[in-house]
Amino acid sequence: MSKKISYYTKEGLEKLQSELSTLKSKGRQDIARQIAEARDKGDLSENAEYDAAKDAQGHLEAKIAQLEDLVSNARLLDENNIDTSKVSILSRVTIKNKKNGASVTYTLVSEEEADLKAGKISTMSPIGKGLLGKKIGEVANITTPAGQMSFEIVEITC
Repeated sequence: MSKKISYYTKEGLEKLQSELSTLKSKGRQDIARQIAEARDKGDLSENAEYDAAKDAQGHLEAKIAQLEDLVSNARLLDENNIDTSKVSILSRVTIKNKKNGASVTYTLVSEEEADLKAGKISTMSPIGKGLLGKKIGEVANITTPAGQMSFEIVEITC
């Protein structure tokens, strides 16, 4: 597994830990029940339900291993120590599109916490990368899938 350090908000880390706990307890119990039910149906060599349950078990264990790796390499970010003089992870930044004048506010988070509907974008996304390190009044020229875009940094908070 990777040793990539990921940074999380308290809320994001708790969500990850909760999912891991649920998979380890309820998820494993459900799979064990499915395997037992399939085993009770007779010959395992020709039992498609048994094969499917064993495949599901393999996928579940892989997901658990992935989440354990993420949690073990997770670092909690303290929102009180965020430098608001420039855009960084956990910054809440308001940007204005230089072409059409539209303003939008995003919070920069780790890849795993990104949720565009909630206004959270990854620091690894094209816009996230382009905004990192910028200060109020600076213009970020960012290459996106839609082409080259320019955004002015209007406000940075945490």
